[in-house]
Amino acid sequence: MTQPIHHHFDKLNRLPPYILAEVIELMKSARRAGEDIIDLGMGNPDLPTPPHVVEKIAEAARNPRNHRYSASRGIPNLRAAATEWYQRNHAVELDPESEAIAVIGAKEGLSHFVLMTIGPGDVVLCGDPAYPIHQYSVIIAGGDLRHVPLEPDTDFIANLEEAIACTWPKPKMLILSFPHNPTTTVVDLAFFERIIAIAKEHDLMVLHDFAYAEVCYDGYKPPSILEAPGAKDVAIEFLSLSKSHSMAGWRVGFAAGNREMIHALARIKSYLDYGMPQAIQIGAIVALRGPQDVVAENQATYRERRDVLIDGLGVPGEGQWKIEKPLGTMFVWAPIPEPFQALGSMEFAKRLIREAKVAVSPGLGFGQHGEGYVRFALVENKHRIRQAVRGIRRFLREAQI
Repeated sequence: MTQPIHHHFDKLNRLPPYILAEVIELMKSARRAGEDIIDLGMGNPDLPTPPHVVEKIAEAARNPRNHRYSASRGIPNLRAAATEWYQRNHAVELDPESEAIAVIGAKEGLSHFVLMTIGPGDVVLCGDPAYPIHQYSVIIAGGDLRHVPLEPDTDFIANLEEAIACTWPKPKMLILSFPHNPTTTVVDLAFFERIIAIAKEHDLMVLHDFAYAEVCYDGYKPPSILEAPGAKDVAIEFLSLSKSHSMAGWRVGFAAGNREMIHALARIKSYLDYGMPQAIQIGAIVALRGPQDVVAENQATYRERRDVLIDGLGVPGEGQWKIEKPLGTMFVWAPIPEPFQALGSMEFAKRLIREAKVAVSPGLGFGQHGEGYVRFALVENKHRIRQAVRGIRRFLREAQI
């Protein structure tokens, strides 16, 4: 009998095991056993795409002209609509021909940009904890990833300057994302102004993932990094319609900013894809140029869910869990209650599935500085979140540690 050939894939071996997979498998096995597990783990938006956008996509899909290959950079009207969004929301002027490009979701665009611009020996700085692709895109590209702690009560800028001073060879890129997933950290324009000054001083490219640009609460409005003077000299920003317009499954995103960086992304995409299906691009134009009520409605929905979760867990008494309310994202980043801290985030998350019937993401899955936390995704309705609150409070009250 012929023995199978065992292949060696260096890049595959550099990728760590997906830490969240263990928790996901535990949830699936509990559901197979008939248990009702409330999934607040994966940040998969449950809100529907606006009907007028779906109707436009369906109409465009029936037109044979949209059945051909499209443009990997995005059709001109879509790029124009993206630059109009920047002008309307952030007073940023962009050239749709050279400073904006459509991507198949921010995750695709971001990872292909890193793949194009980073190679073996190139050092990239990234916050820790972080959304996994921010770190793993560097590993996939063969770069050298260095972590900058992003923790409560610490100065990220000071941590960044220390990391730059202690890093050799000099870093080539900094990856940021605010409002931040998973920690929900938010920043002001002055923060980005300092980042741009540091980037220019140290000849750094800055990549900013702006996925939660329009998911914000309580009067807070996130700035775009492109609002900072000089940003277009060093920065590229990625925007997504996944959360703001409930278009996660359609995979619609944009990159905007520095012309050379946009050109680099356009070049690699010209080899790899023909862009989003044209019918979806036409729907995205309608989403950006049509009524924006959905953005405010989604904000209100996520804010209500946030309040139901945090207010419910914070009611005084046994099983109380005090958590600070985030000003942005569709997540809640919660320090593990003191009596359970010794368990670590993985074991605590497993206990929540088994005993509270609620799935959350362990902080360790986002980097070593995520240990001690869990992340809730606000992707269930208020009734289900109240049910989750009851289960969690019962677990905190009765659990044997």
